[in-house]
Amino acid sequence: MVAVVDAVGLLAILFVNTALAALLTRFFRVQLVTDWGSAIYTVLFVPVVQVVVLLVMSGLFQLGPNLGSATVAVGLAVLLPLALGVAFDFFWMPAPEDLDLPDRGRDRRRSL
Repeated sequence: MVAVVDAVGLLAILFVNTALAALLTRFFRVQLVTDWGSAIYTVLFVPVVQVVVLLVMSGLFQLGPNLGSATVAVGLAVLLPLALGVAFDFFWMPAPEDLDLPDRGRDRRRSL
């Protein structure tokens, strides 16, 4: 029974970190005007947020199993969801340039 609870906790951590990676990647792609800016922010900022979420969910809420080492935990709970979230945003969601924004949103982006 404990193994089932640990597996569900690990899946919850993976789901939350994947959703965060996809949402933050989309946010950076929509808000930042440059292509490299969104990539740099995604690579540098998203893993920090995911590590914080991993520490809160596994430490404070006691979700997930003991994976044995910090390297395995970071690889499984941060790098894998980061790759899945970025892939989800780039391959499944339409490009931000293809979206029709209201005129007010276009004016604000051009003024920056």
